[in-house]
Amino acid sequence: MALYVQKFGGTSVGSPERIKAVAEKVKGFRDQGHQVVVVVSAMSGETNRLTELARSINEEPTPREMDMLLSTGEQVTISLLAMALQKIGVPATSHTGAQVGIHTDSAYTKARIQRIETDDLKADLDDGQVVVVAGFQGVDEEGNITTLGRGGSDTTGVALAAALGADECQIYTDVDGVYTTDPRVCSKAKRLERITVEEMLELASLGSKVLQIRAVEFAGKYNVPLRVLSSFEDGPGTLIVAESDQDEDSMEEPLISGIAFTKNEAKLTLLNTPDVPGVASRILGPIADANIEVDMIVQNVAPAGDYTDFTFTVAKGDYKATKRILEETVIPDLGGGELRGDDNIAKVSLVGVGMRSHAGVASKMFRVLADENINIRMVSTSEIKISVVIDEKRMELAVKALHTAFGLDKSDIESE
Repeated sequence: MALYVQKFGGTSVGSPERIKAVAEKVKGFRDQGHQVVVVVSAMSGETNRLTELARSINEEPTPREMDMLLSTGEQVTISLLAMALQKIGVPATSHTGAQVGIHTDSAYTKARIQRIETDDLKADLDDGQVVVVAGFQGVDEEGNITTLGRGGSDTTGVALAAALGADECQIYTDVDGVYTTDPRVCSKAKRLERITVEEMLELASLGSKVLQIRAVEFAGKYNVPLRVLSSFEDGPGTLIVAESDQDEDSMEEPLISGIAFTKNEAKLTLLNTPDVPGVASRILGPIADANIEVDMIVQNVAPAGDYTDFTFTVAKGDYKATKRILEETVIPDLGGGELRGDDNIAKVSLVGVGMRSHAGVASKMFRVLADENINIRMVSTSEIKISVVIDEKRMELAVKALHTAFGLDKSDIESE
């Protein structure tokens, strides 16, 4: 029999009826003889409610008190789920992050897990209990409650699976797996049976919201088999594995595994900046000092050779702040330059480990976009990814055209 760590998000436990449904699902695994650890989030909407409650008292609450408050959301869910399991005859015990021994650093609201003590947890499992753990939280060395930030419950689940040596970490969501692209944009998107950690990391970083990057990184680092499943319907989901886990006699990897996209991009260009050593640092340094992350970068050399055009992208939410830094700090430091910006852009990315052994992916992508009269503003590549920046209004057309051109449509798979 196996040991499973199962994580259920806020939508999955959003009402008493859904909590009861989760209990029945967990009971099914236990009835097969498996040991189960369940990690849950706060009920959907609860974290927002608590945040609004805090701000009605103090517009700028301290991070420590916010962590103390927000951690109660998961505490409600674990106790309710334990009650639901006990009601249907399944022995269950609920634990907060502190009780289960999840130790973190002291970075409130974005803490990192340092170690997990599993002795008590293993004792409960050996005693026949289903252990229900509050996700998203831990405790620092001073005994203060901390939270892990966005995607924290996913990270809790994977970290517990790693610490326990679980056979699989199952992430239950409102979708039935990882798709070749967002089905809401492309109706022909198909569910992937499996995908590598490396590909999933790229998709997550490029806009796919199925899993948080930290959880995928944890799974890759500790070689935890990770499966994405639906809370509301049965199915095999998508298994996320290390590339080395692929069957040796399997067919070659598909050329493209998925297409990610995001509208959360803004582009800025500094025209006529001096083409001298260190200019990139002088432009990007003040932006980094403001804790603003830069994504894609392109630097062109003007025909005269004395000046360059420097273009880069940031998150759309950082657009105004970045523009202000350039105007007030960077341009005066450089002694001039013209600034242009555009926050009506999108980034579309092809992801697939098959790119390593196949040439011509970029040229095919560019040809497909050209056939649709879609202009490419910027290009960025890695071993398993090609990203382009295009006009935001052309994003959906680009995704659909590329999805068909690279053989990812449902009908293509079904006819093979």
